[in-house]
Amino acid sequence: MDRLSPSPSRPKAENAAPAAAPKADPVPAPPAAPVAETAPDKRGWRTRILMFGLPLALAAGGAGWWLTSGGSVSTDNAYVQMDKVSVAAEVGGRITEVAVRDGQQVAKGQLLFRIDGEPYALDVAQATAAIDAASVEVGNLSASANTSSVDIAAAREDVKFAQVTFDRQAALMEKGFTTKAAYDASRHALAQARESVRQAEAAAAEARAKLAAGPSSGVNPQVEAARVQRSQAEVNLGRTTVRAPSAGRVAQSDRLQIGQMMVAGLPAVTLVDTAHPWVEANFKETDLADMRVGQRAEISFDAYPGLKIRGHVLTIGAGTGSEFSVLPAQNATGNWVKVTQRVPVRIAFDEKPSRDMIAGLSADVKVFTR
Repeated sequence: MDRLSPSPSRPKAENAAPAAAPKADPVPAPPAAPVAETAPDKRGWRTRILMFGLPLALAAGGAGWWLTSGGSVSTDNAYVQMDKVSVAAEVGGRITEVAVRDGQQVAKGQLLFRIDGEPYALDVAQATAAIDAASVEVGNLSASANTSSVDIAAAREDVKFAQVTFDRQAALMEKGFTTKAAYDASRHALAQARESVRQAEAAAAEARAKLAAGPSSGVNPQVEAARVQRSQAEVNLGRTTVRAPSAGRVAQSDRLQIGQMMVAGLPAVTLVDTAHPWVEANFKETDLADMRVGQRAEISFDAYPGLKIRGHVLTIGAGTGSEFSVLPAQNATGNWVKVTQRVPVRIAFDEKPSRDMIAGLSADVKVFTR
């Protein structure tokens, strides 16, 4: 019994040992192996994203730049332009009335200023008197023509009488019943009568010539000249009232002062056509290769941030800016340096601006060439 008692106890010891072994192993050890395995996988995905995503992003950005910026040219050397009319008086005189102020919007035909018209009204009266004088002169010429006709008839009667007297003296001279002196006197009287006829006919022709009407007007030249003189005087009188030749905004009206003497032809005020602005953009010559008339454009302004106006290319300049300058550059020298030239391009507005345009405002222009 003593020998058999330890034998059953050994299996118990062996069975007990395996049961205690799991208790000896640490619990956190199994989770450590998965952590070490997943970290390389995350770094691999990041590497793949950088390897493939970055080139794709660069390609997409390049394609977007090519489709947008790559198909356009732009410049900030651009300015708003408007038609400007310098209004000058066509006659000289003292300013008696000023009807506008600087910055005022005026309509076509509106009064700007007025010049003293009294001297020109006197010119009209003088021209009217000249017409009356010419009419009186025509009447006198008509009377002279009638008198010349009577003188011609009287002279012809004198010729007839002198002819009869001369014939009688010639017959008596042949028979010796008259003297040489009487014969010569009758012959001289006949010659004088004939010359009187010629003088009367010449005077009548002169009177008829002075009374003749002009071939183009059908009126006596003296009367027509007087009428033209009066018409010119009336035109000058009308020019003393200066009106706006077109609609626009008044500028530089400080030169209009009541009492100031206005010189004919000297600009007095400027009208700016604010209803039809455009932009003159000075593009580099290297930007014109793909630019064409009619291409779409986009305009922005330094004075109005956020405002963008649609437009299009209206014209491309026929020459660079230096070609039309007062003193063109002379490049035929030894120290010549090549400079990129700029060409003026006119950009028309396709829509009405929501803000007031001012001539000379700085602008940025982008022309879409594709």
